[in-house]
Parts: sequence; structure tokens; C-alpha cells
Amino acid sequence: MAPYGYDNKITDDGKKHIAIVPNEAKVVRWIFEEIAKEVFNSESIYHMAKDRGLTCTKGNFWIIIKNPVYCGKIVVPKYKDEDAMLVNGQHEAIISDGLFYRVQDVLEGRSRNYRPKVQTTENFPLRGFFLCPQCDRKLTGSKCKGRHKYYYYYHCEASCKYRINSEIANERFINHLNTYRPIPEVKKLYSAVLLEAYKEHTGNAASEKKKMLAQITEYEKKLSNARNLLVTEKIDVEDYNLMKADYNSVIIKIEKQLGYTNFEKGDIEDLMSRGLNNLISIGSAYENSTLVEARELIGLIYPENFTFRGSTFQTARVNEILNCIYLVNNELKTKKTGQKTIFSLCPE
Repeated sequence: MAPYGYDNKITDDGKKHIAIVPNEAKVVRWIFEEIAKEVFNSESIYHMAKDRGLTCTKGNFWIIIKNPVYCGKIVVPKYKDEDAMLVNGQHEAIISDGLFYRVQDVLEGRSRNYRPKVQTTENFPLRGFFLCPQCDRKLTGSKCKGRHKYYYYYHCEASCKYRINSEIANERFINHLNTYRPIPEVKKLYSAVLLEAYKEHTGNAASEKKKMLAQITEYEKKLSNARNLLVTEKIDVEDYNLMKADYNSVIIKIEKQLGYTNFEKGDIEDLMSRGLNNLISIGSAYENSTLVEARELIGLIYPENFTFRGSTFQTARVNEILNCIYLVNNELKTKKTGQKTIFSLCPE
């Protein structure tokens, strides 16, 4: 039986091969991408995937997210003196090596970034990111029944008693979000700067990729030489197995690094243009997005948690690109009005 996302097909010459099932593959790719973002935990992603058409059980879901078949590899089991190993399959990959390895890092707790892994509701999109201004605990959310309707609040533990109406908090958050909108008149300037940075980054990535491919080729040659030495009885099986395990370990490590450096060129200018258009309307984009999209946006813009102190929004760090846009906006606005420029990491 083929893994979820694939199906066994018979070609005209009677040979069997594994083909991608587009609708299932789309869901599988979405699952891996969502886990890598670390916005929701795996349990939540499983239930959201079910809403997107996933038809497997929870047990098979865990098999999917740990199966290297989706990045084009298959496991060759241990046989006699040969250790188990990953090899490239003949089927088409649904996800990249890099995405697969990133997900394994997240599942095994080796991921570099930590984001809140909480389920929430439409009324509490800030939950998990929003800290109490009095004791720095993460605020939770609940609803209270009034005379005619329910009211929603972000609140702290009972001992702290801090709370804020969710509508007020969400409105303040959107107002703060709008401070990062690029000034439409300088969209071309932003595009030019981002394009230059992209070319510099991808140029370095391409160079690193070339070096790593050369390293893989070198270790594959070493493995081939060791195999020849075994065949000619110049080394024994034990020495060969040690060399093979060592070389394969290095190859797998380099392939993992290679997956992180892969990039798609595509039409970058069109992509940046659409991205800047979204930034220009960032507040409305946030309001009109789904809960999952809204929380992804929050996690992208604010790498660390935030709070409100009075009417002031405070956070330790903002996405560097958005913070630069804010500083540029400030510079342009103050030059236009003739005022002195004041830079702040936490704009009010």
C-alpha cells in the first residue's frame, strides 16, 4: 500500500511506479510547513488538517510527519553486516529535504526558535503572545456572560487580577501593526533594496550549495573506494562497516545542511511587489485573515512576546525588516515636517 499522498500506478509497459495524488500531497505539504512554523502544536495541526481534507487517523498522521519518503528518500533496512540507511528513491518528492529535517528538529525539540503552541479561538488571536504588564505571565482568555451578550477578556491568573477587553486589546494591536506600513510613495525604493539583498543572499547560498555538493561527491568516492578495498580483501568487514557508518553519517549531515540552503528563484520581483502591497495594507490584511494566518503573521513580526502598558505597545524585538521600514517611515515623515527624528524600538 502506498503512503498517504501517493498511489501505485501501472505504466503502459506494465511497470508499477508510485505517483503523487495532488489533493493529498497538497495537505501533506501544508502539514509539514505548519509544523516548521511552530505556531500551533502537532495535535492542533492534525485537527486543522482534517478540516482541509486529511483522511488518515491520528496514528498515521504521526507516521506521515516522520516518514522520509515525502522528501524523496526511502529507508533500506539493516541486512546482515549492512546497517540501515537512507537512500534516494525513484519517486517524486512532495517536500524538500530541508523542510523534512526542520520538522524533525521541531518534533525532537532541537528547533532554534520557540513560539507558543496553544489552541485558541477567533476572539483571542493574541493568546500565547500577549504578556501581563504587571507580572509578565502569558495572558489567557475567557468569556463572561453579560445581560445581553458574552464579553471576551484577556486575563492573568487569579492572584494577579489583570484583565483587558479583547476587542480593545485587538484594536490597539492593529493600530500598532499599522505603524509598520511602508509609505506607498517609496515602494520602488523598498523593492530595489530588497532585491539587492536577495541577490546577495542567494549568491552566497549558491556558493555554499556548490561546496556541499562537492563534499558529498568526495565522501561518496571514499565510500566506493572502501567497498573496493573490501572486495579485494585489503580490509576486513569490521573496518569496512566502521568506514561506511562514518562516511554515511557525514553525507547525511551535509545533505541536511544542503536542504536548508536550497532556494527557489522564481519571479522574485513579482513576489516582492505582492509582498509590499500586503505590507502597505497590513492592518486590514490581519483583520481579514483566518485565525491561523493571523497568528502566523504575529509570530513573523514579533519574534518575542509583547504587552501593553497603558496605551503603549512594548516588545523586546521586532522583525528586522519591519523595524527598518518603521525607521525609514519616521525619517521620511520628520524630514517632511521639519521635526527632529526620534528612533525607538517600541513605537507608540
